[in-house]
Amino acid sequence: MQDIINNLPKEAKDKHNENKKFFAKLKKKPPKKLDYIMEDLHESEFEKTDCLECANCCKTTGPLFTDKDVDRIAKHFRMKTQQFISQYLRVDEDNDYVLQSVPCTFLGGDNYCSIYDVRPKACREFPHTNRKKFQQISNLTLKNVAVCPAAFNIVEAMKRNIKV
Repeated sequence: MQDIINNLPKEAKDKHNENKKFFAKLKKKPPKKLDYIMEDLHESEFEKTDCLECANCCKTTGPLFTDKDVDRIAKHFRMKTQQFISQYLRVDEDNDYVLQSVPCTFLGGDNYCSIYDVRPKACREFPHTNRKKFQQISNLTLKNVAVCPAAFNIVEAMKRNIKV
C-alpha cells in the first residue's frame, strides 16, 4: 500500500490533463443516471479498498470543520466549543475552521480515528465519490485523486465506463 501512496501524486499529475478534459465534458453533458453510476463505482471500489491500510487523507490533508462538527466534537471531549477551537483548530484563508496541523491530531498509529463516531462531515463523506450531482465537484475530485488511491481508481473506472 505504501508504494501505491508514494506513487499516487506522480500518477495523478500524469493523468491530470486527461482527467480535467474528462470532467469538463462530464460537466457539460452528465449522463442521466450519473449519481447511480457513481454510487456503483464507489461501492465497488470500497469493497476492495480498506481505508485503515492507507489513511493518507488523514496524514496529508485536513478536513473543514463546520460549526456543527465543532460543537459535536467539543461535546464529545466535554470541552467548551471555544476551548476545542483554540486547542485544535485554526481559521484558514477561506475563513473555515481547519486543523492546526497535519497529520490529523486524532489519527492513531494504527490508522484508527480516535473520534470516528463524531468525526467531521468532510471526513465521513471523503473522498466524495458517491455524492449527489457528482459533476459539480470535479475540482475537488481532481485534488482527491492525488491523495486517495480509491478516488484515483474510481476516476479511472469512470473514464472506462462513462462515454462523454
